[in-house]
Amino acid sequence: MNMGLFYRDVLNDSHAEVVAKRSFQRYLLHQMRLATSYQQCSIFIPGTETGKWKLKPNIIFIFFCSHTPCGDASIIPIRETENHLSKSVDGHDIAGQSVLCSSSNCDHRGPEDKRKSEKMASSHMIKRMKNADGGFFSTITEDMAVQQVFAKPEGNVNPECCESSEEMQAANKETNAGKLKAVDVYRTGAKCVPGELSDTLIPGIEYHCVGLLRVKPGRGDRTCSMSCSDKLARWNVLGCQGALLMHFLQYPVYLSAVIVGKCPYSQEAMQRAVIERCRHISLLPDGFLTQEVQLLQSDLQFEHSRQAIQEGQTSSKRKLVPCSAAISWSAVPERPLDVTSDGFRQGTTKKGIGSSQSRSKICKVELFHEFQKLVTSISKENLPDTLRVKTLETYWDYKEAALNYQEAWKALRSQALLGWIKNAQEYLLFM
Repeated sequence: MNMGLFYRDVLNDSHAEVVAKRSFQRYLLHQMRLATSYQQCSIFIPGTETGKWKLKPNIIFIFFCSHTPCGDASIIPIRETENHLSKSVDGHDIAGQSVLCSSSNCDHRGPEDKRKSEKMASSHMIKRMKNADGGFFSTITEDMAVQQVFAKPEGNVNPECCESSEEMQAANKETNAGKLKAVDVYRTGAKCVPGELSDTLIPGIEYHCVGLLRVKPGRGDRTCSMSCSDKLARWNVLGCQGALLMHFLQYPVYLSAVIVGKCPYSQEAMQRAVIERCRHISLLPDGFLTQEVQLLQSDLQFEHSRQAIQEGQTSSKRKLVPCSAAISWSAVPERPLDVTSDGFRQGTTKKGIGSSQSRSKICKVELFHEFQKLVTSISKENLPDTLRVKTLETYWDYKEAALNYQEAWKALRSQALLGWIKNAQEYLLFM
């Protein structure tokens, strides 16, 4: 099958955060259709520029997800009280070692050693990470992210991977005062972007490096989809509307709050993953900025979450695997409910792949067609300048013509998200 056709028709990323955001874009397109036909029920009102619109006052959007986003925001400390730290579960002291992150894979252990280390880490047998030679000593106090202190330099230290020693010293003081101490971290299945820094994979709190771009976890080949933590960081600067809708908007559509359900959670990790990595961005076009989005946690647990199911099956050792189906709903009049399986509309056969009936309503080509309907419904003199200056044909053409969005994305990518994996242009040349 032609890869370009496959890419445009399939829902490439079915993680809940992405499905919700694409359903939201579908809703925004419908609301823009209402606005351009001057219907009062739209959430948009005219802006100050020809063909541009903005949100009505006092309209905000809150994003809820039942679990922390995959990637950097899910690297969360596992803490235990000090009196449980001196021995491992079998009664033996375990001395931890620390290895610096490097631009290549820095884990030189053999397969058997890796297997043993993974097993030991997964059962949380490491109780105290200590060293007697004056090298690394790593710890985290309550409400602090994974941190490393370099006491005796050996090789290059990457400042993006390791936190400052001043913060670490403050953490140690709090730990000595009786606070909880981190003995491990929750793992994320998201892998570091190829060619960038990599995780140490050392059992214990230094297993992951924090603040890095990652691609989605998966059971098959490594994907090219960035982690949900990375995508939330991007949306927090560029908005949730995407490049196409930015043609019609005077300002990006930002989230006011992100709420995570009851699950393993770290405010510091969420803050780092969603906001701090992009806080320093400069030279953004008017209207774009790094939002101070509210990051909150609910005490309500999603009844179908992995954690809830595992708690209800304490006697069962059956392995839980992600479902290949995705269900989305959008407040639109035509087919608001959309159910996909393996990226295609539920019920699609192999013979049907490539037809319009096989597509999800939130795949790239379907959203693009909705956008094209919006453009053709507006007289040329009422179109924004970016849609009047030249003939645009393909999905790529329309995205690139959203000049302020592309300028903001270029600044973000060059200053904060350097390793972001871009889609090949040939896959985006559809109409």
